[in-house]
Amino acid sequence: MSVRDDSVAAFAWWCVAGVGFAVGVLAVFTIGPFLLLAAYALSGVLLWRVGFGWGMTGLLSGAAVPVLWVAWNNRHGPGTVCTSDALSTQCTDEWSPWPWVALAVVLVAVSVVAFVRGRRGRG
Repeated sequence: MSVRDDSVAAFAWWCVAGVGFAVGVLAVFTIGPFLLLAAYALSGVLLWRVGFGWGMTGLLSGAAVPVLWVAWNNRHGPGTVCTSDALSTQCTDEWSPWPWVALAVVLVAVSVVAFVRGRRGRG
């Protein structure tokens, strides 16, 4: 099976690499170096087997995943959010999730639009 540099499969694999790069940089003091190593290895394989092309715009879509994770973790915000059980009450301050969702949507939209327009332009 051969994958073209502007195929949807190439875009999806570049999305996976984008997730690895974004999470690797954000978690650089814990598991980040291992994720970065895996993302570099995947990128090397993709460049070797697929080459440069519009599928690489999937890196931006992959970078949206940790942004959505921040939005999900703040889904009860903004403000102070308290949870309690039978023995204790714990309160945390949360941000509004909507700016994070908007940033993720912009990253995915720019990535997909660039991918589709690049594929059309190639003809």
